[in-house]
Amino acid sequence: MSNHMWGGRFSAGPDEIMEEINASIGFDQRFFSQDIAASIAHANMLAKTGIISETDRDSIVSGLNGLIKDIESGNFEFSRALEDIHMNIEAQLSDNIGEAAGRLHTARSRNDQVATDFRLYVRDAIDMLVEQISSLQRALVARAEEEATTIMPGFTHLQSAQPVTLGHHLLAYVEMLSRDYHRFLDARTRLNVSPLGAAALAGTGFPIDRDMTAEELGFSRPAANSLDAVSDRDFVIETLNAASICAMHLSRFAEELVIWSSAQFGFVTLSDRFSTGSSIMPQKRNPDAAELIRAKIGRIFGAQVAMTMVMKGLPLTYSKDMQEDKEGAFDALDTLSLSLAAMTGMVKDMSFNRKAMHEAAGSGFSTATDLADWLVRELNMPFRQAHHVTGQLVALAENKGCALDGLTLKELKSIEPQISAKVFDVLSVEKSVASRTSYGGTAPANVHAQVQRWQKILAQ
Repeated sequence: MSNHMWGGRFSAGPDEIMEEINASIGFDQRFFSQDIAASIAHANMLAKTGIISETDRDSIVSGLNGLIKDIESGNFEFSRALEDIHMNIEAQLSDNIGEAAGRLHTARSRNDQVATDFRLYVRDAIDMLVEQISSLQRALVARAEEEATTIMPGFTHLQSAQPVTLGHHLLAYVEMLSRDYHRFLDARTRLNVSPLGAAALAGTGFPIDRDMTAEELGFSRPAANSLDAVSDRDFVIETLNAASICAMHLSRFAEELVIWSSAQFGFVTLSDRFSTGSSIMPQKRNPDAAELIRAKIGRIFGAQVAMTMVMKGLPLTYSKDMQEDKEGAFDALDTLSLSLAAMTGMVKDMSFNRKAMHEAAGSGFSTATDLADWLVRELNMPFRQAHHVTGQLVALAENKGCALDGLTLKELKSIEPQISAKVFDVLSVEKSVASRTSYGGTAPANVHAQVQRWQKILAQ
């Protein structure tokens, strides 16, 4: 049996395999609210411009509102034979209200319908994601305030480099997430134009009012070129780019939590809510939530690559290839949302081992740079010479088996006679972090100032 929605050209229905590969209702049914909202806006415009009667418009709008209730309550049966969300809704509307439903598709096509629905969906997803990003930032800022004076090792090459404060470290992720937040908002600005009314590809001869539908749907303006309107999926690719970068940031933090929660580091303990045990080793507390967040960037980044590959060779305008634009995007946006929620929960619940962090901060001669800086400041020594002297002192401490502040003044003078007892003022990790007061530095005073700055930003 032919599909009665487009079957006038065809005498027979599609092969079973064709129906299987062609149908998208299994995944695009999540567009139902966006599709119905766009249809209501279109019906209102058709009535205002006199293309359909107000009586038909009222019947259509009432019928569409009824379908929303049916779908949300589970009383709507989606049909694979009707291919997609647009045909499913139109067919059921026709069954419910009769002939008036057939007037709804005047001056539009499934091409501009799906482009409109997808933009509305991605816009809604962005609005949710930026709020989740803000929630994670608030959680990090709260913990940074608590840990403004907690000293930990700062790493380069995953080796102790210089001592930093834990609050400063946590605020680094707040900065990353801020860039993610604005990337999503930038993408939202560019996607927020309405394809509705572009019809199949060339526009329409009906006297439609595209500004009206754009305004009703919250778009900033109608898309200016009908060919671009129905064939553009840049907005999906750009959103997936932003999602990939955000997921990468979450993955970096998740990796740190995996390392920090190990017995070898012991910096952090994840709560029972975000850990699992072992089926054979009763002592184990596995950071599974962090590990899964670390892995999920693969799915998100994969969706971005797949979407780009779908679009890279398509001539204008619409091709059925573009049906493959949705499943990966849905999964990626869902996955990022879940990852943000999990990371926010972990940040709120995890506890830090301040003693272990402090002890580790003093290992690996982490105040060596402070010693070199002291030689420059106090002895007016060129930095390269100070670097060399400090290296000799590190070797001396290493041979003695102590930290730099474990060397005696006599031992220090054996390498550089001008060194005085004042040098001990910079060799402790506390003095080291307190001295890093340059803007953007790790000093506790800076952390408090940045916490206050972020609290004001996030309050807005």
